[in-house]
Amino acid sequence: MNLPNKITLFRIFLIPIFIIILVLPFEWGTLEILSSNIEINYLIATIVFSIASFTDWLDGYLARKMNIVSNFGKFADPLADKMLVMTALVFLIEFSLAPAWIVAIIVSRELAVTGLRLLLVEQGGQVMAAGWPGKIKTNTQMLAIIFLFLDDFPLAFTGIPVGILLLYICLFFTIYSGVLYFYEARFVFKGTFSR
Repeated sequence: MNLPNKITLFRIFLIPIFIIILVLPFEWGTLEILSSNIEINYLIATIVFSIASFTDWLDGYLARKMNIVSNFGKFADPLADKMLVMTALVFLIEFSLAPAWIVAIIVSRELAVTGLRLLLVEQGGQVMAAGWPGKIKTNTQMLAIIFLFLDDFPLAFTGIPVGILLLYICLFFTIYSGVLYFYEARFVFKGTFSR
């Protein structure tokens, strides 16, 4: 068990802690930050989510720097990311902090791209690397979740909440990167619909 894999396991371990903080049935109270009243359990959950999100970058960075590639890492790292993000998105819907239709599109895209990656590996052992649109999608997604849990500070001069703005940017790159992945891997489906 190498260090990047241990960090990935730590990220998976943080997911139930994130859930427990959000569902514990007692009043945590609120805290005023920058003229916004933030639920303390949201604040603690956001800190846990932020630490988990940082480990996503850290385990990848260490794996590249140490030149470590393992089957467990290839399986667990993207799985941990999706578990973390999807868990947070479900809670954002439950607390009426994000529109369900946007979350449905994000989750559908993640499942479709995951299926495509599995198909590519099965057909030729090819691993599809994340391009810049996918990286923008991931970063805006995680930042949107953080700002949405932190009571959405409005963007100066516009009044648009930062979390909502980031969520819409994430939505654009979710769709764009998903279409791009399928276009670049269209050869996988060649002849599929011919009779």
